[in-house]
Formats: sequence, C-alpha cells, structure tokens
Amino acid sequence: MQTAPDITGYRRHWAERFGTAPFLPMSRAEMDLLGWDSCDVIIVSGDAYVDHPSFGMAIVGRVLEAQGFRVGIIAQPDWHSADAFAALGPPNLFFGITAGNMDSMVNRYTADRRVRSDDAYTPGGAAGQRPDRSVIVYAQRAREAFRDVPIVIGGIEASLRRIAHFDYWSETVRRSVLLDAKADLLVYGNGERQICELAHRLAGGESIRDITDVRGTVFARRGLPADWIEIDSTHLDAPGPLNAPADPYAMAASAPAAPGVPPSAPCGGAPAAPGGERVVRFVRRVKNADRERSVIRMPAWEAVAADPVLYAHASRILHLESNPGNARALVQRHGDTEVWLNPPPIPLTSGEMDWVYERPYRRAPHPRYGKANIPAYKMIRFSVAIQRGCFGGCTFCSITEHEGRIIQSRSEDSVLREIEAVRDQVPGFTGVISDLGGPTANMYRLACKSREIESACRRPSCVYPGICPNLDTDHAPLIRLYRRARALPGIKKVLIASGVRYDLAIESPEYVKELAQHHTGGYLKIAPEALAEGPLSKMMKPGVAAYDRFKELFDRYSKQAGKEQYLIPYFIAAHPGTSDEDMLELALWLKKNGLRADQVQAFLPGPMATATAMYHSGKNPLRRITRSSEEVLTPKGLKVRRLHKAFLRYHDANNWPLLREALRRMGRADLIGNGRHQLVPAYQPAGTAGTPAARRAAPVRPFRTQHTGLPQLPGRRGRRGPQPS
Repeated sequence: MQTAPDITGYRRHWAERFGTAPFLPMSRAEMDLLGWDSCDVIIVSGDAYVDHPSFGMAIVGRVLEAQGFRVGIIAQPDWHSADAFAALGPPNLFFGITAGNMDSMVNRYTADRRVRSDDAYTPGGAAGQRPDRSVIVYAQRAREAFRDVPIVIGGIEASLRRIAHFDYWSETVRRSVLLDAKADLLVYGNGERQICELAHRLAGGESIRDITDVRGTVFARRGLPADWIEIDSTHLDAPGPLNAPADPYAMAASAPAAPGVPPSAPCGGAPAAPGGERVVRFVRRVKNADRERSVIRMPAWEAVAADPVLYAHASRILHLESNPGNARALVQRHGDTEVWLNPPPIPLTSGEMDWVYERPYRRAPHPRYGKANIPAYKMIRFSVAIQRGCFGGCTFCSITEHEGRIIQSRSEDSVLREIEAVRDQVPGFTGVISDLGGPTANMYRLACKSREIESACRRPSCVYPGICPNLDTDHAPLIRLYRRARALPGIKKVLIASGVRYDLAIESPEYVKELAQHHTGGYLKIAPEALAEGPLSKMMKPGVAAYDRFKELFDRYSKQAGKEQYLIPYFIAAHPGTSDEDMLELALWLKKNGLRADQVQAFLPGPMATATAMYHSGKNPLRRITRSSEEVLTPKGLKVRRLHKAFLRYHDANNWPLLREALRRMGRADLIGNGRHQLVPAYQPAGTAGTPAARRAAPVRPFRTQHTGLPQLPGRRGRRGPQPS
C-alpha cells in the first residue's frame, strides 16, 4: 500500500494563535467573542450542528481547527435565498458543502418515494429543514453569496454522485454532481486527508484550479494532459454493440454513434482526421512503471444515459478501480467537459485515526438549539467509533464506495480514553456505552495477511463467495478491547449495536461467547438479508448455513450465562435477483421460526451502488459485462415491491388479501388456510384492509416525487450509511 504524509505533520496555520473554540461559531457574535474578523473555512451542512465525532461537519471542522484554521458552521440554512450563506462573511479559503450524514434524498423519501414525516438530524425531528439534492442547492446559494470564493463539495451525497449515476427518484442517469453544483472540487470518501492538504495549499497561495493531484478528489477540465496514457475501459471489459450501432469506443470517431449519443468529443492530444473529425488512440497494456500516469477512459455520460448496458459496464470498472493500492485515475466526458476522478485516498493510520477522534469535541449540540431533542444525537451520544471501512462489499451498501474496503482502526488506548470522556463529560450518562463499532461491529484490526497482496487485489469482497484465505480473521484484539472497556471504572455495561458480520464471527467462537455473555442486551440485530441463492448471489452475502451456525453458538453461550436472548434478523425486500418464490420461501422460514418483522426495508437503489446498476440495466456487474451476459431479475414497480414487503410481514392482516391473490397466482393456494403450516388464513378480520369498511375508511396517500433542488442512524433506515466526513 502506498503511503501519504501524516495529517498531523503540517505546519500550523498562523490563526492557531486564536486557540480552540468551545463550539465552532455559527454567528458573527460568536466570531467576535473569539476575536475573529473572518473565517478561513465555512462548512455548510444539511444537519443540525452537533459537536460529536459521529457528525461529519464536527470531524472536518475540528480537524481543520487543529491545523490552525478558523472554521465557521452554517447548519440547515434557509436555502430560498443567499442571505443565510452570507451570515458569516466570505471565507478566506473555501466553502465546504455537505448534505450531512445522510443523502438528502434518502433522508426525505422512503424506498417507495413517499415523503418522510421526520428528520432525525433536525431539532425536534422536524422534516423539511433541508432541500432535495442539498449539495447542489447549497453550492449554488454559496456561489450567489460570494461569487469568487472556491466551492468544495463532499460528504456522502457528493461522494456517491461523483460520476454519472442512476438517480432512483427521477429514473434517469444524472451527471456528476460536481457539474450540477458548479463546484470547483469534489472530495469523496472520508475527507480528512484531502481537506487538510487542500486547506494548506490554498493558504499557501495556490489556486484551486491548479490543485489537480490530490487523491480522493474529482475536478473538471477541458482536455487531458498530453503526457498521460489513456486506456479505453472497454479494453478491460468489452460490452459489444447494441442493436447494430457501432461501439462508441471505436478507434475512429467517424463511426456512427448509438441513438441519442453524440459523437465523442476530442481527447487531449488526439490528431485531427479528414473532415475535422478526431481519431482517438488508446493503449491496451500499460507497464507497471507507467500506471501512475495512466487514466482509464470511461463511457461518456451521454453514452451511459442512453445505454443501460454501458452503464453497468461503467459501474463495474469504477468498482474494479477502488483499491487505493492499485487504482488508476478515471475520466468521463460530460459534453465538452472531462470529469477527472483521482484514485482513492490513502487510508488513515491508527495514529491519525486516534488524532482525529480525540479532538476537543464537546459531545453535545450547539447551544443555539437549547433543550431541543435531536434524535440522531440522542441515539449516538454514548457510542464510540472504533473503526472505518468495510471489506464485505455488499452490493446494496454505500459503505465500501464511500469509506473503502481497507479497515482503519483506532488504538485500544484511544478508544478507552474516549469512553472515559463520554463517562465524564456527557450529561445523562448512566454507565452504559451504547455501541463500540462502526460500519460493522467485528472488523476491528482485520486485514490482509500480506500488504503486497492487499495492494494488488481487485476483488470486490474479502468474504464472498467465501472468506479469503489471505484474510486475517483473528478477533483477539477486539475481544481484548471489549474486556478492557467494560473493566473501566464507572462503566456498567458495553453494548454492541453495530451490525455483526456473522460469517466472520463464527471463525472465532470465543468472540461469539464474549458478545453473547457480556455485550448483548437481550436482543442482537444481524442481517442475513435473504435466504435464496438468487438474491444472495446478487447481494454478495453468505448463505443461511452461516446464520444457523452463528445462532447455534449465540444460543449456546447465552444459555451458559443464564440469559434468555434473541437474534433479530433483518431482510431486504425487492432486491435485484429476488423472485416472488424467493420471498415466499423467506416468509415460510420466518413463520416456521416464529419471527415477525415490525419494520421491513425495501431495496432502495442508491447512486453508484452495484445493485443499483443491476436494477437499472438488468445486468450483473459482478461478472464481465457483455450484451449477452447474465440477466438479473429485478422487482420493479410499486405493486411487486409492495408484495415483497407483504411477504416479510405475512402476519399483518392488512397484507392478507394481497398475499392470497399472489399465492393463487403462484399455484400455492394450499398455503391459504388456518393450518399450522399455512401462511395466511382464509378469513379477513373486520377493520383490516381487505374488508369494505376498511377500504372506505382508508386514507388516500398520494405518490409524491418532489424535486425542489435546482451518518447514518443505527436501525434499518440508516444502518447502511457510512461514518461521516
């Protein structure tokens, strides 16, 4: 793995003399109290400002403060004019724009595109305090406020839209958000390394237009540098023609284009052909010594928007080029503009992680909010993050795409110091740490046994279809951390609320024993997601045998401790690769095991996810994409998605009419009745959805898809969300 300068090694900016702010200022009055005449950086966020390391704006703000910069916060501004964006004056270096810990569209709309009634990152949980596509709207308002101030966008919303992406809410392929936001630079992934370098270089007098070499950033340019080697992505994975039009990557640009796809724009340095056309020449094989100056030419936005197969191809290439140890730069044309993606950032070391998480966070909402309840803060105020990243590679999940698959772990001593800070500083602490985890509970300090193999690997997952033999699955460091944490004075219990990767956990029965006997509060949430091989193979999740083995161990060790404890399994409805028969099998399994889901999650095609490429294209990007490659059955439409959710809630009488109709259609009417092994009864209780009175009384719920735009919480809605920053 390549190395990078330590983020703690920069020479501090001159404004360090002002010291540490109690809270980063949100008003000119607070700036005056600190003796500031201006801010160096202003962070604009769609979340309320909570000074806690689970909130992205707090991490980035405190990290920049430790570098000597003065950082102001504009949280949940009124976006209807530029006035709120001018409240702190112009920043000396740049505006940092983020939608917050959640994507603004996921935050506001359900998987069925219904408007949510709450927002956990807002005081009082009130909805409607941020616009749709917040990054775009905020960036435009900041530009209106101060035209010449650089705009840097980042966070989960920008990170997952850094390239042309399928947008579920409009059912279109949208451009890179960099262009729609008219931003100068996009920072993707956890941004501490990039943002520190950027701030110091801008403070040193460089123009943001000249900063094109920072890993983990995306920028726009008109042409390509002449000294770069260009590689056609179709040489790596050839899609082939569709309905007779020529391959849009044909060597001669005079070849006919696919319908709706304009001819290729010039590449930097390409010679002119007769008639003013251009000839594009690519290199098929690049020597290792030249990899760092080679760039992969992705299909243009116009091409992937017109051709779902090319979209699936582009998605596959993007994910293949995601390992910081071997990823190359990518370039994608949007009209006459090239969107250039530098390789992913180098993961933080344990020392850097410790430094980031041990900044002087107040671990509380800004005083401006008074005693207002911010649900997201209430849920995480007693939790401690111990790691970042995930090598699971689940295709529906945003963690790997945002944080990467290299696990970044804190030291044990640093985690213990934070637990003590929670104990001593957070009001209302009762002695219970609500979570020690991160994207997953049990990947702490797990890594490839060989740095050389890790740097060269291009697999999307270290645990699918089975655990890689090169993966170190030793849970001993995590067990030791748990034991040290619960031995601290004043700590009564340490719970684990992050999702447990049970196929890894069964490699260490001692870990399962520790978890069951000391760190479970009666219920433990885990996520098999599906049972049938069809959806599991498209999710890259293990089979039910791993779940059964984990349950066996968990039940045994719980019984040994004299505890009655239960596993709460989570499942996804309507995921690509799922048939009606698969959901029926799952419903029967749930009933057989006496499980009833209170809440269910339907698949939501988030931007840039591999499963989203399956949803949009009907192809499987986990394998080489061709016109005739594997087709993926994808449940689409409100009716089938409701049916799949109904199977998960087979016990809800309101779902019985829909299930009876489906069972008859599937030739499984034998499952209708009052028998022990039947799924739904033949009768319909009064007052439920199937009776005339209930249908007359049922409120009308309009199907809404508003687009007003020019972390995540533990639990189903936010469980897939990445750690912020």
